[in-house]
Amino acid sequence: MYAIGLDIGTTTLSAVAVDTRTGEVAATLNQPNRAALDTGEPFARAQDPDRIIGQLTGMADELCRTCGPVAAIGLTGQMHGMLYVDEQGQAVSPLYTWQDGRGEQPFAGGTYASALSDATGYAMATGFGLTTHFWHVKNARVPERAEALCTIFDYAGMRLTGRKTPLMHVSGAASLGIFDQDACKWDVSALRRVGLDDALLPEVTPRCAVVGENAHGVPVSCGIGDNQASFIGSVRDAQTGVLVNMGTGGQVSMACDHAVACPDIERRPLGDGHSILVGSSLCGGRAYALLEEFARSFAALSGYGGGALYEEMNRAGMEALERKDLPRVDTRFCGTRRQSDLRASICGLSPENFNAPSLIAGTLLGMAKELYDLYALMLAAGAAPARELIGSGNGICKNPALRLAFERTFGMPVHIPAHREEAAYGAALFSMAAAGLSTLSQAQALIRYC
Repeated sequence: MYAIGLDIGTTTLSAVAVDTRTGEVAATLNQPNRAALDTGEPFARAQDPDRIIGQLTGMADELCRTCGPVAAIGLTGQMHGMLYVDEQGQAVSPLYTWQDGRGEQPFAGGTYASALSDATGYAMATGFGLTTHFWHVKNARVPERAEALCTIFDYAGMRLTGRKTPLMHVSGAASLGIFDQDACKWDVSALRRVGLDDALLPEVTPRCAVVGENAHGVPVSCGIGDNQASFIGSVRDAQTGVLVNMGTGGQVSMACDHAVACPDIERRPLGDGHSILVGSSLCGGRAYALLEEFARSFAALSGYGGGALYEEMNRAGMEALERKDLPRVDTRFCGTRRQSDLRASICGLSPENFNAPSLIAGTLLGMAKELYDLYALMLAAGAAPARELIGSGNGICKNPALRLAFERTFGMPVHIPAHREEAAYGAALFSMAAAGLSTLSQAQALIRYC
């Protein structure tokens, strides 16, 4: 039997079929997300939800045909975004993605996002679902037939099962904002202070819940946020593992069930009373891309006109990591979430280390240190020290020199999941728990590392 995991990314749709007994991936599908819409608003970032559902349904059907009996289907996808649905559960608006900019538009001496933050006490950013909804309310743009709002993965669950009202997992609700994750409910008093009616907000569950069955009688679980799905799909033991992800940005995540008072660390609900702490580096893997661009521009001065230099940099960086006197590189080119004006720096240069290999190695260590410093804040806030370091994202999976830098910085070997598409894989494991095939921890125990 197989569990299917479907991941609705902003630019890519992914699907995996997972053997429910062994955890092995039988098949993987990827398609570009072709649903982008031009609404005529320069600040808008919108997609056609029904086009997404058409692509997603086709992918799920293909896996069902090729992989044999399916026991459960799980859903995950881009967090924070929202759309409106009518009383029949059909979309009556575009999907406004997490990149939507209407929350940055001027309002009440600031922006819609800042006004909402000040009035509710919640940190609300542009692209958060209830920031987007707040703009629609204030501009009388809520569709007349809107009966509820939801995330795109909630909508996928409705369309796959014929359900008319969304059932939202706590991870999705928290991503929209103005949600009390400890009480697992919308903060109605805060909503009413800013003129938002909670009648449009969906029912929320903290559990691995089933929203219904598809046309073939297969249970479909409620959707979960892609950050939580990636954690579930990568970390074999949530109590002992810390996950580092290096893509365009960088993230470090670990389990911790109590609140933390640290503005650089975000606590996100995992469900059933559990949560993860998340620290994010804004530049992440882009720091290495910037260094490669610099190396290529420098080489061009001597007539080099070839392609990317990543392979050469990786080899040089791997060798240079063995050196003791490396320059110290701060890779915060884009600042931090709280200090946007911070910039990167290089210090500790000497005649011996002022060379390309040492600079490459210093940059790799700087990328790892930025996430380690966030991990250290988690420990200072009361999280238990991790005993296992798991790596995900192309930056770590494809660059052995960066893996070595993380191992040196964290003092633990990096384990890479044997599967890719960690979010879709996590959604499949979540669906196994929702369908009663196992507990979530039993499903995670199926994860294997390279």
